[in-house]
Amino acid sequence: MENIRLPKSIRPRPYWIQYLSTYIIFLLGLFVGKIKVKGRWNIPKEGPLVLASNHFGYFDPFLLVHGIRKPIDFIMQKELGIEPHFLFAPMIYGAIMIDRNKVGPSTVKESLKSIKNGKILGIFPEGGITSPVLTKAKPGAIYLAAMSKATILPVSVRGGSKAWENIFRGVRSRIYINIGKPFGPFDIKGNKSEKTKKLENYSKELMCRIAALLPEEKQGEFLGDPSISEYQNENGIDII
Repeated sequence: MENIRLPKSIRPRPYWIQYLSTYIIFLLGLFVGKIKVKGRWNIPKEGPLVLASNHFGYFDPFLLVHGIRKPIDFIMQKELGIEPHFLFAPMIYGAIMIDRNKVGPSTVKESLKSIKNGKILGIFPEGGITSPVLTKAKPGAIYLAAMSKATILPVSVRGGSKAWENIFRGVRSRIYINIGKPFGPFDIKGNKSEKTKKLENYSKELMCRIAALLPEEKQGEFLGDPSISEYQNENGIDII
């Protein structure tokens, strides 16, 4: 089925709408698949927070809300399309629309507003559904976390890429959500060269932290990085 463009009218929704939707999504998640969530003890109880996750399928935002159980304002790229049967989700739940080539002042403003309103800012650092394994991150997640003085909560989600198809086959997908230890806040001050280097280094660290929450066959470009085992020990999660 061909993707359609996202309407320009999509905006973050009021907290109460997302709060109510969170419980509905949680209940729907029980129907969609056998979802195993690990590491919920790593979710900070307070303070500004950016959730950063891999993105292997269209169901990932639903699954992340199910696992975190708190309102999340997801950032979506304006240029990316969406399968028609999933359009209802951003229309009801809302999202922050972003230009894929740059993080403009309006995006930073909306992000700061979301965090100030007590929401979690959700972002997929790779920039969309790019691969069935991890790829390099764009600097947006680190940049927004630095601007909002937030910590980042690395999360992995897998098993949901075929959840929609499996529903119509009467099969409940096995889905795994692992929540890692938060890190940050981030100092990216300096001249242009220094700032770029810091963004690159922090972005690589972020992806290694997400890789530490996935089995080796999903770690992609980060497979074999020595920091992964260190982060796995910090997280206290057994990866299945």
